[in-house]
Amino acid sequence: MMTMPLRPARGGFLRPFGCGEFIHSFLLGNGPQGSTRIDPEVGAPTEDIRSAYKDALLHAHAEDLVALAMERGIDLSMEEALRRIPHRLNMVRAHSFYRYFHLLKQLGWVEPTGEEEGSFMGGMPGARVERTTRGTTLVEVPQPRRFYRLTAKGKEAPQSAWSDPLQAIYNYPRETRSKSKAYPRPGSLPRSNTGR
Repeated sequence: MMTMPLRPARGGFLRPFGCGEFIHSFLLGNGPQGSTRIDPEVGAPTEDIRSAYKDALLHAHAEDLVALAMERGIDLSMEEALRRIPHRLNMVRAHSFYRYFHLLKQLGWVEPTGEEEGSFMGGMPGARVERTTRGTTLVEVPQPRRFYRLTAKGKEAPQSAWSDPLQAIYNYPRETRSKSKAYPRPGSLPRSNTGR
C-alpha cells in the first residue's frame, strides 16, 4: 500500500474551503458554513456573496483557534477567538474575488437574474467625468447591485472545475501556472561562451 504525504502542493492549506465551492453552494441556497440561505431563483449580488465568504472564512479560522486552545487546555470562547484573528488574515481582496466571479460568468455558470437594486456605501462605484469652469473633475457614480444565480450549466459543472475556473476555460493546469515565472531562476540559463 502506497501512502501519500499529507502535504499540499504549492498554495495548499491556505483556506479551509475554496471560493468556487462556497459560491456554488451559496447560490444553490444551501447556506454553506453557516451563511445566510438565499432563494436560488432570486440569487444574490456579488458583494453579498463576497461578504458571506469573508464571514465564513473568519468563523472557520475562529473555530480552528478554539479547537487548538481546547487541545492545549486553554479556555477560549468563539467571541474571543474572533477578536484575536488579525483582520488581514482572512482578507478576501475585492479584485481577486471579482476576477474569479468574472471567470464564472465567462464559463456561463452564473447569470444575471435581471433584478437590481440601488447601490449603497460599499458597493462597487463607477466614475464619470464632469467638466466645470475650473477644469475636469472625476465624479464617482454608484453602480446598481446586480443579482446573479446559477445556470443549469453551472449546477452540472464538476466541483474540480469550480475550484479552478482558469483550467476550465483555457485548459491551463495549475501546475503549469505555478512553474511559469516572469524571470528565470538564477543558474537556470546556460552561460553564453563569449570566448573571453
